[in-house]
Amino acid sequence: MDLLALIGHTPLIDLSFLFPDQPGLKLFAKAEWTNPGGSLKDRSVKEMLCQAIESGQLHPGKTILDSSSGNAGISYAMIGAAMGYPVTIVIPGNASRERKQRLIAHGATLIETDPLEGYDQALRHVHAMFEASPEQYFFCDQYANSHNVNAHYHGTASELMKQVPQPITHFVGGVGTGGSLTGIARRLKEQDPNVKIIAIRPERWPGVEGLKPLGEPEDIVPAIFDPSLVDQWIDVSADEAKAGCLRLARHGIFVGQSSGAYLAGCTKLMAGLSEGVITTLLCDLGERYFSAGLWDHDYSC
Repeated sequence: MDLLALIGHTPLIDLSFLFPDQPGLKLFAKAEWTNPGGSLKDRSVKEMLCQAIESGQLHPGKTILDSSSGNAGISYAMIGAAMGYPVTIVIPGNASRERKQRLIAHGATLIETDPLEGYDQALRHVHAMFEASPEQYFFCDQYANSHNVNAHYHGTASELMKQVPQPITHFVGGVGTGGSLTGIARRLKEQDPNVKIIAIRPERWPGVEGLKPLGEPEDIVPAIFDPSLVDQWIDVSADEAKAGCLRLARHGIFVGQSSGAYLAGCTKLMAGLSEGVITTLLCDLGERYFSAGLWDHDYSC
């Protein structure tokens, strides 16, 4: 399918110019917003659905079901529409209007949960739906699906290693499902055990859309996330993420809140380094956050 062929092989952007006073450091980021669904999630959803069709788990008569904060939902809706499968997405009610509009445009059914109960409530709800009607749905379960990790182990990480012109010393990412961080970290550490994996931890409220804060006993830790791969956690606030977004936008790169959080984390990491080659991801489009207020205020960049 032509649409699926557009997923992956994203460009690498050299962001080292943002740090002119640190000549011993290089920062590279994968432009994941250039995927046809506008985000990194196209990679994992493509892999999970193709594997499900190949194994016979997904076949005509089944509805694709999962929970999502928005981006994976768009990928499900887009790819599901291209393949001819109906899609139902359970999504927190505070997901941005732009995300919901695109999901509906592709024909997906949306079920919204109480935003005050957090994203974990969407997870609980989707599990209850599947348990009530297992014959109706193919529950993709991106939080526990090993093909989510494989998409980044074989795809994203492999591309990074080929594109970055010097040996990678650090990778900075975050935990949504845990798929990208686990897959990329595993592949990079297999190549060089000395590579440091830095995980971004957003504040609990208002948080960073798409990233889990973790750290509390009641938090649902994604089954596919391997915390043993993480060498360091860096805390990033919503305001720091917004400032990172604006800093990138002022240089022509218009990306979403998690990308701003990753840049903020890279900045904090690099403040303690004199040399190194740092890599990260620019996960999705900035246009997805107008109604969420990301661009309503002017932050220092």
